[in-house]
Amino acid sequence: MTSFNRGALALLLSGTALALPGIAQAQEAAQGGLDEILVTAERREQSLQDVPISATVLTGADLEKRGVTNINDIQQVAPSIAINTFNRSTFINIRGVGIAQSAPTSNPGVAYYIDGQLIPHEQFIGHSFYDIASMEVLRGPQGTLTGQNSTGGAIYVRTPAPEMDATFAIGDLTVGNYDRLRGVLAANLGGQDAAVRIAYIHEQRDSYTKNISARAQSQPGNLNMDAVRASFRFIGADGKLTVDLRGEYFNVQTDNNAVKRRGDTVSTNPFEIQEDGRSYQNQVGYRIGAEAKYELSDAVAVRGMVSWQDGYTHDQTDGDRTDTALAVPANLSTGSANTATYPGRVSRGTTDFRTTLAEINLLSNGKGPFQWVIGGFLMDEDVPVTLLRDNRSTLDFVASNSNIITNAKNTSHSLFGQVNWFATEQLELIAGGRYSWDKQVYTRLDVPRGPGQTFVLPYVSQIATSQLTGKLGVNYHLGDDTLLYVSASKGYKAGGVNLTPDTPNFLPERNFVYEAGFKTELLDRHLRVNGSVFYSDYKDIQLSSLVGGLPVTQNALAGNAKGAELEVTGKFGGLGFNFGLGYLDAKFANSACISDTNSPGTDTGCATNLRFVPEGRVLPFSPEWTINAGIQYTIPAGSFEVTPRLQWSHLAEQYATPFPSLNTLVPGRDLFDARLTFDFGKNYTVEAYVNNLTNKTYIATQIQNSSSANGGIIYGAPRTFGLRLKVQVGK
Repeated sequence: MTSFNRGALALLLSGTALALPGIAQAQEAAQGGLDEILVTAERREQSLQDVPISATVLTGADLEKRGVTNINDIQQVAPSIAINTFNRSTFINIRGVGIAQSAPTSNPGVAYYIDGQLIPHEQFIGHSFYDIASMEVLRGPQGTLTGQNSTGGAIYVRTPAPEMDATFAIGDLTVGNYDRLRGVLAANLGGQDAAVRIAYIHEQRDSYTKNISARAQSQPGNLNMDAVRASFRFIGADGKLTVDLRGEYFNVQTDNNAVKRRGDTVSTNPFEIQEDGRSYQNQVGYRIGAEAKYELSDAVAVRGMVSWQDGYTHDQTDGDRTDTALAVPANLSTGSANTATYPGRVSRGTTDFRTTLAEINLLSNGKGPFQWVIGGFLMDEDVPVTLLRDNRSTLDFVASNSNIITNAKNTSHSLFGQVNWFATEQLELIAGGRYSWDKQVYTRLDVPRGPGQTFVLPYVSQIATSQLTGKLGVNYHLGDDTLLYVSASKGYKAGGVNLTPDTPNFLPERNFVYEAGFKTELLDRHLRVNGSVFYSDYKDIQLSSLVGGLPVTQNALAGNAKGAELEVTGKFGGLGFNFGLGYLDAKFANSACISDTNSPGTDTGCATNLRFVPEGRVLPFSPEWTINAGIQYTIPAGSFEVTPRLQWSHLAEQYATPFPSLNTLVPGRDLFDARLTFDFGKNYTVEAYVNNLTNKTYIATQIQNSSSANGGIIYGAPRTFGLRLKVQVGK
């Protein structure tokens, strides 16, 4: 191994390259070639080309060029990822593994981090996507070096660290159709050993969908968001201590999701709905974190992190999604039969997540052939939930006659570590492990009772699970330009408790992945080609459904998946291009009888209210092909440069549940975007953009029935266009 690569490995394991820790950054390339990307996906800094993981890494500048402004856009720039928004939540699945449920007792299979802080629930992962330094999408189980265990992968979002001896401000304003206004302001004030950076965003937009009801009280799909983030950095006089303090507040106000009801006989226009009930969704919260790194000696460094998070969702939904359905009359009971006869209703919910996180790492800090890291992780949280349904009203919530009031207390503790040993200059061996202890105590204060149920409230259940997971790998470095690797890894997702007291707990989910890949740079670093193939053995898959109108998580099935990914990036002078491809063949490995939300019934050979899932059926959220490509060319024009860019993304069809039907199918789609950028140097940039250039009408998400509202269809954004101006003052 060359001295350069060994030095990079030392930085990777030591975590002491503190100029920009936690940020993917670009080192200057050969003339007209690609920049080198440095990443810290696993708490360590290293060149992307030396990381033996299938990963997509984009700097903040890359995200801007490709028009990525929110979480959902990630699936248009990274292969093998599918993102779906369901009511309050955003579900991320990588290689068909992740989450397809929203419950306070469940965990995501794809771990999501912001500046090293785990965001443990899917309701609040989308509110910090502004003023971004980098985004790292890691495919396959993660967890031998950092944070929480994961079965599907991890996404690391990094924000810019405060810069020493620098004072500057950045303004970024976008205006577009549908009255879109997005403004981002960032300011940095830095001294010799301390600096602060503050960023603020305001974004508002009208809904793509029109509520044509004569009694409409809201326009689902409207957006109004404000968020602010402050980061403070201090560096000790001897350079050995670095302290980062971070705080963030967000307030997102919407008229809830625009859901097209199935079988709409009033309007066939995908962007027209008819709802008379008042709808809203308000998400407010804050995060406070502290991180410190200290070099104990030339050989050992220590890192510690603590984080407090509190976020809540208050929402109200027109449960029948019509302006004609009748509510249950006052002189009748509100049983299930009457709900079928009188489906009109309004539902209201409050979910609060109060989370404490802590992590500590001890890392080797040398340049020898043997490097190591050990650590511990702790999470403790309370999740109170109140779901109320008014079956006697259709315009607004008046009084509940169907209550779900619960509290989940979740705790997770783990110890982890990894060693890297260069047996020769080229041959590197990796061994890592993690042991996790998880516990959940679930208290039902009020839940509906089914026929014959006689449990006494409050009803408390608990489950404790533990698991050993890990990773083994062999890397072979062919000089500075090529890496070959093979690995075997195991991920784990904790079990949990179901809502209904007489429903069994659900078990942990496990994923075993075997992977081989290569990374190479060609033509004097003008062309970068990375590829991988994998096989996944997915056990006890956690699947959500409804039983008797109430949510339940079940895991009677296993799955197998095989696939491949290829990413190509090129830069030759003014010409730049990128290409990403993911192939996935993911199917159930056994047959079983489970419940079906959309079509309750009993299949032959199954117990009452269960339907048959055959071996070989495609796993949910597993598109066979995910493809993205982009091309641009920078043209000098005197004192400025003009860069036209065209990009395309293809997402093949996928199903939202194990039961293929029109109610679960998300058809494949091809989207084209175009941008024209005028760059007047580092201080001024003007951009014109058109997203969904061909005005493709497509289904973005299929929402399934829930205990509070009927399911339906969320359509993706139609053609949108606008102008963006970015100005920097100072620096």
